Amino acid sequence: MKTIICDIDGTLIKYMGDNYGMLKGNVVALPGAVEHLNRWEQEGHKIILITGRRESLRKKTEKDLEKLGIPYDLLLMGYADSGRIVINDESSKLKAHGVSLPRDVGFVDYDWRETGLTKLKL
Repeated sequence: MKTIICDIDGTLIKYMGDNYGMLKGNVVALPGAVEHLNRWEQEGHKIILITGRRESLRKKTEKDLEKLGIPYDLLLMGYADSGRIVINDESSKLKAHGVSLPRDVGFVDYDWRETGLTKLKL
């Protein structure tokens, strides 16, 4: 089992800009995002979603994630996306990966097997 920590805007759903855009915009899942997260959840991985969205947008965010069918175990709100760093101990095998995807591209063109996750054929 792995713990997957994933950004929301521009990674799972189309980037809508500022808080006003998030409130008024229609959420659209990016290619492969929903399918991959559901597969990884079925495989027993834990999913933590993290976003720079304000805590005041939690209900809207939860509603949007549910509408799109995006599973998660924990939703962290208000964590600025000006830079996130994963720090982990090292052992005989690599235990932490960092994946940076271009904004609004989705999950289909990345070979997730490099991180130990299943790559779906979509």
